[in-house]
Amino acid sequence: MTHPLVSRRKTLPAWLAVAAMLLLGGCSSVGVGVGVPVLPGVSVGVGVGSGGVNVGVGAGAGPVGAGVGVNQKGQVSGGVGVGASTPVGGGARAGVGVGTGKVLYDPQRPSAPAPATPSAADPAAP
Repeated sequence: MTHPLVSRRKTLPAWLAVAAMLLLGGCSSVGVGVGVPVLPGVSVGVGVGSGGVNVGVGAGAGPVGAGVGVNQKGQVSGGVGVGASTPVGGGARAGVGVGTGKVLYDPQRPSAPAPATPSAADPAAP
């Protein structure tokens, strides 16, 4: 028996593709990528987009996925999303999705200074 959500993922309705394009049209980051499965549910990929080149690893189950990657500036980012795809021939699939991401580490962003600790020589120290 197939789960209803899994069976719906096999085809991509035209209205969903149009809605996704309209929603993604206002995004500040758009790109394409290729992933190679290395384990069930886990893939290693490379992508190119408005933020530059990104290499990462992702994991997914059904329509939900999460991943972490690093770009050519050394920024490490993580993201989660949901999507749908359809076969396009030759074992390849094309799809659309929506998600959110965040920069987890930026080597060019200065780190916050350590909080000052009062010293014995400081007369204002209690």
